[in-house]
Amino acid sequence: MATSPPATAIARLGRALRGPLIGRADARFDDARRIWNGRIDRRPLLIARCADVSDIIACVRFAQDHALPVAVRGSGHACAGTALCDDGLVVDMSRMKGIRVVPDGGIVRAEPGVTWGDMDHATQAFGFAVPGGTDSEVGIAGLSLGGGNGWLMGAFGATCDNILSLDVVTAEGRLVTASASEHEDLFWALRGGGGNFGIATSLEYSMHALGTYLVAGAVFYPFDQTREVLERFRDFAAAAPEPLTVYPCLIRLDDGTPVLCMAACYAGPVADGERAVAALRHLGEPLSDELQPMRFVDWQRSMDTARPTGRRCAISSHFLGELADAFVYVLICNSSNLI
Repeated sequence: MATSPPATAIARLGRALRGPLIGRADARFDDARRIWNGRIDRRPLLIARCADVSDIIACVRFAQDHALPVAVRGSGHACAGTALCDDGLVVDMSRMKGIRVVPDGGIVRAEPGVTWGDMDHATQAFGFAVPGGTDSEVGIAGLSLGGGNGWLMGAFGATCDNILSLDVVTAEGRLVTASASEHEDLFWALRGGGGNFGIATSLEYSMHALGTYLVAGAVFYPFDQTREVLERFRDFAAAAPEPLTVYPCLIRLDDGTPVLCMAACYAGPVADGERAVAALRHLGEPLSDELQPMRFVDWQRSMDTARPTGRRCAISSHFLGELADAFVYVLICNSSNLI
């Protein structure tokens, strides 16, 4: 357990910050430590709701001076709960939500408290989008620094492929800019290279032209058709156009029925999208077909959680080069016990 800094030092930090510094005795403490994954129950010593970069630098230097563990929070969406630590200092940037869109340059710069819902709202006003995740409630910072897979990746690549530069506070409390021409090694590391390279305080992205409406949604198949549908999907995916991204998901409907959900999004004109998704409707005998033209921002919101305190979940993952028969068999056997 970390040694608590003297009360006088904590008071000095509180006076130095523009944002509030929240301790365990503060009535706001339990709300401030609540994150998306309800399984995570950690008790920091202090939570600094930073208002700007100066607040972040002050927090980093304070943690260095007092040998405190540090956790960094953007939206607090990371399933593993990395936005919180026990007995340390949380650098909470969730209220730093500035966004600047430069339509003529095709770029957007945003602060780390911005979510993809915020980003989509800002960029779609000009007919652009940045490749993000699959939910609007996810924060841009964590997803971008982890690589970033989402609905637009087939057309425009992963989120990290679209980062132009980042402003970063290092462990020494120094602000630097990382890009292809400055601090190149740090720029490489920050785009999916792991954790703890620094705190990203501003992220600049390339934007891509994307119409307000596109074809998205899902086709639902009975669980007992999973093997044949995935085998046919494997052949379909090999020849599918790049703007089409499809996520097969084994889930339960609201009434508890287990199903295979083929969720899809075509990042291009609606007419092209209708042709691209047509075969997804005929991989088996569907229970329902909800693929349709819709607003991109609505599709991005469709999988957000309705539970304000978050889901209680754990996630493991692995990248596959192909949907091998053996994998499909194991997936079905394991999922029949889980979903």
